[in-house]
Amino acid sequence: MSLQQRLEASWASRGPLALLLRPLSLLYRLALLLRSALARAGLPHAGRLPVPVVVVGNVVAGGAGKTPAVMAVVTLLRRQGWTPGIVSRGYGRRGAALLAVTRDTPAASCGDEPLLLHLRCGAAVQVGRDRAAAGRELLRRHPEVDIVVSDDGLQHARLARDAQLIVFDERGAGNGLLLPAGPLREPMARTPPPRSVVVYNAPAASTAWPGALARRGLAGATPLAAWWAGEAPSLDTLAALAERPVLAAAGVARPGRFFAMLREHGLHVDELALPDHFAFRSIPWPAATPDVVLTEKDAVKLPPQTPLGATRVWVATLDFSLARASETALCQLLPRPPRPHEE
Repeated sequence: MSLQQRLEASWASRGPLALLLRPLSLLYRLALLLRSALARAGLPHAGRLPVPVVVVGNVVAGGAGKTPAVMAVVTLLRRQGWTPGIVSRGYGRRGAALLAVTRDTPAASCGDEPLLLHLRCGAAVQVGRDRAAAGRELLRRHPEVDIVVSDDGLQHARLARDAQLIVFDERGAGNGLLLPAGPLREPMARTPPPRSVVVYNAPAASTAWPGALARRGLAGATPLAAWWAGEAPSLDTLAALAERPVLAAAGVARPGRFFAMLREHGLHVDELALPDHFAFRSIPWPAATPDVVLTEKDAVKLPPQTPLGATRVWVATLDFSLARASETALCQLLPRPPRPHEE
């Protein structure tokens, strides 16, 4: 296991590593208290955009399902009559300047998740460390956008928001400790923050906060080049992969969940767990590997012209949707859309 994997494994309990890191968690708590005091004093000033803002984020670090939740929110808002745009920090990208994402933007320049959101949602995406500045630039470039969805940013005080969607997975609050001794980015209060909707990307609720379960699974698979061309995933294609040995590669925070979903569809996979946000500067599997299936987050770093030799690369697409109760609760926190509701 890598150091990161060991650390994340320790977040499930208050074992020796968690106890060793507890003093650093206390320093992190002090930093949060200072930030909270500054926020009460109006520093930094929370930038308010001229359109509604929905923030999708996690209280816990790493892999709770934020990116598919952003896609589900964008789909919901369009269905309600909004024209959403997306802002994101662009985790792991080169540089910190504001950047508009296009399908030709390298993932290294904008971050893998913003590029995936642009390709899957077809929405305008702007990345920047300051989400409020990114939102203003997004609206300048795309005046048709009438609502902004922030990919992450739950703890980003510089961006005022109208609603928050908070996503938990099976881990819940883990060992209940703050980073780095535990997974919490902020202390868990007894109740959710105001104007928040809680979603569980899990088989059952994993905290005491009230919320509904999301539905997740695999929508199918497509060849890599066809995925880049926007071809719809096929369950038949995924089923055909069950008839041959397949290497499953995943550079995500929780690769085991991806491997398990493939096995649920009858695939017999050899696992290749890669570091989260793996850059694919080199191909990580043996050249003689006949078939490889990837997550979409990995596929964005392998454009169609990537030399892959004789290896056939397939992309397994996630099917994720919010419960009707979550959709209703989120819409009730927002103003009426500028266009009539479309069923």
